[in-house]
Amino acid sequence: MDTSQFCKIFRYFCRRIDENCMKKGKISGSEALLRTLIAEGVDTIFGYPGGQAIPIYDSLYDYKDKLRHVLVRHEQGATHAAQGYARVSGKVGVVIVTSGPGATNTITGIADAMIDSTPMVVITGQVASSMLGTDAFQEVDMIGIALPITKWAFQVRSADEIAWAVSRAFYIASSGRPGPVLIDIAKDAQVGMIDYIYEPVRFIRSYQPVPEIDNEAIAAAAAMIDGARKPFALVGQGVILSGAEQQLLAFLEKADIPAATTMLGLSALPSDCRLNKGMLGMHGNIGPNRKTNLCDVLIAIGMRFDDRVTGDLNAYARQAKIIHLDIDVSEIGKNVAVDIAVPGDAKETLAAITAQLTPARHSEWIASFDTDEKEENEKVIRRETMPETGALRMGEVVRKVSEATGNDAVLVTDVGQNQMMGVRYFKFKQTRSVVTSGGLGTMGFALPAAIGAKIGAERRTVCCFVGDGGLQMTIQELGTIMQEDLNLKIILLNNNFLGMVRQWQELFWNERYSFTPMDNPDFVAVAKAYRMGARAVSSRDELDDAIREMLDYQGGYLLVANVERDGMVYPMVPAGKSLDTMIVE
Repeated sequence: MDTSQFCKIFRYFCRRIDENCMKKGKISGSEALLRTLIAEGVDTIFGYPGGQAIPIYDSLYDYKDKLRHVLVRHEQGATHAAQGYARVSGKVGVVIVTSGPGATNTITGIADAMIDSTPMVVITGQVASSMLGTDAFQEVDMIGIALPITKWAFQVRSADEIAWAVSRAFYIASSGRPGPVLIDIAKDAQVGMIDYIYEPVRFIRSYQPVPEIDNEAIAAAAAMIDGARKPFALVGQGVILSGAEQQLLAFLEKADIPAATTMLGLSALPSDCRLNKGMLGMHGNIGPNRKTNLCDVLIAIGMRFDDRVTGDLNAYARQAKIIHLDIDVSEIGKNVAVDIAVPGDAKETLAAITAQLTPARHSEWIASFDTDEKEENEKVIRRETMPETGALRMGEVVRKVSEATGNDAVLVTDVGQNQMMGVRYFKFKQTRSVVTSGGLGTMGFALPAAIGAKIGAERRTVCCFVGDGGLQMTIQELGTIMQEDLNLKIILLNNNFLGMVRQWQELFWNERYSFTPMDNPDFVAVAKAYRMGARAVSSRDELDDAIREMLDYQGGYLLVANVERDGMVYPMVPAGKSLDTMIVE
C-alpha cells in the first residue's frame, strides 16, 4: 500500500468517526472553542492561521456569520489590534494564532497589555499533547514564556477542558484589574470530539478580583479631603476601566478639587472640564507637575505612580498627605508611601467618599494654576501649535486635526515624539478616546491598534498619529486596512529621524546623533500601492486643505506631514529628576 492509498483510507475512517460523533451530538474541541467565544460575547477575532491552528480555522469557516475574523499581516499586529479594540469598546480583545513563531510573535503585545491593564485573551495552537517535550516542529513552551506577563496562562490538552478554560480566561482577563490571559491548545484537543457543556465562570475561590471596601478608610479619606486647603487629584486609567467617569466628576465638583490625568487616564474627563488641569508626567503640563509638589492632600485614583509621572521619588510630593484609591492592592504603597489606602473598585470607592464629603470651594488654589497655564501657553503651546513661519511643526498638525474632527475623535498614537505631541494637543469630549502604549512604550503599536480601535468603534473617527520609525515597524498592516476596507485616518509626522531618541541625544548626549537619522521611502507611493488615499504636505498653506481631504475620503488615508527635523517636545522633566526641574524651552 503506497502513501496516497493510506491517506485516503485514513481520511475515510476519520470522516466515519466524525459522522458517528455528530450523530451522537458530539462536537470537536475547535467548535467548542468557537461556541464558548460566542457565549462570552465575542464578535471579533484578530488572528493569523497556521499548521497547529488549522482545526480552529476550519471550524471558523462555518462561523463566519457569527464571528468576524480580521486577518492581520503579523501576529504582533493581532495583539495590538486586540488591544485597540478592547480599549475603545470595553470588551475583551481576542487573538488566535498558531504555535511556534506565530505564538512567540504575540509576546510584545501580551506584555504591553499586561502593563497597561488591557483585557485580552490570546489563543495559541500547540503540537499534539503526545509530542510535548520532544522539540517537535514549531513547539515552544508558551506557558513558561507567558506566565510572567499574563494574569493566567493555561495549556489545554483535552477537548473537554476547552469550554472551562476559555470561560475562566474571560473572567480573569476582564475582572478586577484587567489584563491578558493565554490559552495554549494542543492540536489533539482541537480535533477531539466531546459532549459540549458550557458553564460560565463567575467565581474562582483563590481569586479575589475586587477587594472589599474598607469603610474606615473611606471615612478617613473623606475627613482628610474635607480638611485640605490645597487638594489635588491624580486620575489614572483605572477610572476609565471601572466606568467611574461620572463618579469622578461628582467627586471633584463636590469637593472643588483640581485634577490632572496620566497619559492613559486622558479622556476620563473632557478636555474642557473646568477642573481638568491637563496631563501629568515627563512631558506633562507645567501646572500639574508643579502643583504636585505644592498641594497638601494628593488623591491618586486608579493610577500606579509610574516613574514617568513621579520623576525622582525622593523629591516627589514630600509635603503632601497621600490618599491612594486602587483596585489592585499590590500597587498601593509600592512606589510611593501613602497615608490612607482605599482599596476597591473606583466606581464604588469614589461614590462612597463623595457621599461623606462636605461641599467645599478652593477658588484661590484652583486659580493658582492660571499662572502656570499662562507661562506654558506663552513659552510652549503657541510656538508649537500656532507658528507663523518656518517648517511645519508636529503640534500644529495635531491641533488642526483635532479641531477638524470637532475634538471628538479617537486618538491612537505610536511611541515617541508623535505620541507626546498627540496626547498634549489632541482634545477629547468623551471617554475611551485615547489608545496608546504607556508602560511598555512599544514602537509599531499605533497602526495595528488603530485597526482594532476602528473596528471597536466603527461609528467614530479614528486618527492614528505615527512617526516614520514606528510606522515602518508594522507597515505591513496597511494590507489589513485594505482587506477590511477600513475608513481609518493615519497622520505621519515625518521628520526623517527617530525623533525622541534624537531629542535625548541633543539634550543629554552632546548632540551625537548616533543612528537616528532615517532615509525613508516614498510613503505616499506605498499607501497607494495598498489602494489607500494619500497625500504629502510640507507647507502650512496646504495643511488645512489636506486635512479636509483626508477626513472626507471614504476609506483608509495616509497624510504625510513633513515636519521640522529638529523639533522638540517641551516641557520635559529629565529622567530621574524632580518634577520641579522641568525644561520649558
